[in-house]
Parts: sequence; C-alpha cells; structure tokens
Amino acid sequence: MTVQFTRRIAAELLNRGESSVRINPMSLDKASKAMTREDVKTLIKDGAIYAIKKKHNLSSSSKLLKARRKKGRSRGQGRRRGSDKARQGRRWEKKVRSQRLFLKQLKLNGKVDKVKFRRYYMLIKGSSFPDKASMLRHLEESGVKVTPEEVKAINETIAKRYK
Repeated sequence: MTVQFTRRIAAELLNRGESSVRINPMSLDKASKAMTREDVKTLIKDGAIYAIKKKHNLSSSSKLLKARRKKGRSRGQGRRRGSDKARQGRRWEKKVRSQRLFLKQLKLNGKVDKVKFRRYYMLIKGSSFPDKASMLRHLEESGVKVTPEEVKAINETIAKRYK
C-alpha cells in the first residue's frame, strides 16, 4: 500500500498517535510494501517501525517539592488557601456512598420495602445521618430489625463487591 497506511496501522498497534510513529529510512520500501496488519506487526518486531518515547512534564523541581510536601514541608498556615473543611477532601461523598450501599443491600435482602428505601435514600441525601450507626438506629425505631450478624454480613458483601 502506502507509507501513510503503514503509519496509521502502526499507530493503532502501538497505541500512539501517528505523529509519534517513526519509520527507519532504510526500511521505507518494506514499509510501503506492507499490505496487512501482520506485515506491519513484523516490521514493528524487526525494529523498522517504532514509536518515540512519551513526554513527561514532571520536572525535577516539582519532584523535589512533592517529596518535601510528603515530609510535611510547605504545608504551614501561610501556604493554606481555603477553610479547614474545604481542605478535608471528599469525606461527605465517602460517608453518603457507604450509607447508600448499605441501604441498597438492606433492600436486596428484603429488610426494607420500596417506600422506606426511597424515604431513607432521600434522608441520606439530605445529610440527616452523621454515620451508618445513626442510620441503623433510626431504621430500628421505624420498625426495621437488623441484627449485628446481618450488619456484619452486609458490610462483608459490600467490601467484596467494591474493592
């Protein structure tokens, strides 16, 4: 075929862009004669076609700064922007997701019906429960009986499925 075809197929095989694929000048005639993907694969194997190395923008100075921050440097009061809560990360998301998964397992086990599931799902969304234990207490007050063994089993199934 053409060198353009060979370059395109080589880019697909090497998982790189066409501009990063290089063809050895000595093997240009072989590359232009390649008709199939198998031909291009053999050219790659022989070293006639190769991809240049990927660029990495992480400079040495940023590596040093990252290492210093790992030790605790450059994290003092003067460097901080935003409140403590803003810097805490995604604690709310983690809490809500664990509560939702727990509620879903209760529904799958038949402990919670569709109406209660929806009600408690919306309470979780409104951040009514600070943790899973308080949600369980609230469920027990509304008539849902969950034993500690069942809680442990549900937590294990969640851990298996999502880790």
